[in-house]
Amino acid sequence: MPKSSLAIIDRIGDPVIQAVLTFGGAVLIICLAKVINLTGLMDVPQRFPWMAAASFMLVFAMGNSIYSLSCSNMLKYWGRSIYSYLGLAFLSGAAAYLFSSMSIDEAGSYRWIYIVLTIGYMVFLGMMAFMRQIVDFAQREEWNHPRIRQTKSGKRKRHGED
Repeated sequence: MPKSSLAIIDRIGDPVIQAVLTFGGAVLIICLAKVINLTGLMDVPQRFPWMAAASFMLVFAMGNSIYSLSCSNMLKYWGRSIYSYLGLAFLSGAAAYLFSSMSIDEAGSYRWIYIVLTIGYMVFLGMMAFMRQIVDFAQREEWNHPRIRQTKSGKRKRHGED
């Protein structure tokens, strides 16, 4: 791989960059929906900006959780990730409010969707941390082989043999 493509992949692994890219995607989709609505090609619901914001928050939650598997310092990554998620939630909510002219309460159930996404994000991060611990444990090979054990006489005994 060329050196420049590796640098891009390393930068995308930064939670702040992920949040900025995700926010940019949400604003782009919201703007495209506004243009489509203004041209009359299709009727876009007034709540669409809230749906786009929530959708991109889910994309961030999943992608960020997966990238957490490759980080070297999990606690530092988690700190940056959670702050990035909170910033993304605030900014995407503000953009949805500005484009839809509706508060989160007026938009229907999007308050609960934000809460569920936030809890889901924490669950995703927890699952990835647990998976990483399992993989690290298996790679250390500090576990005993369950099929072959030494008997008192020094002979090898297979599991199930008497």
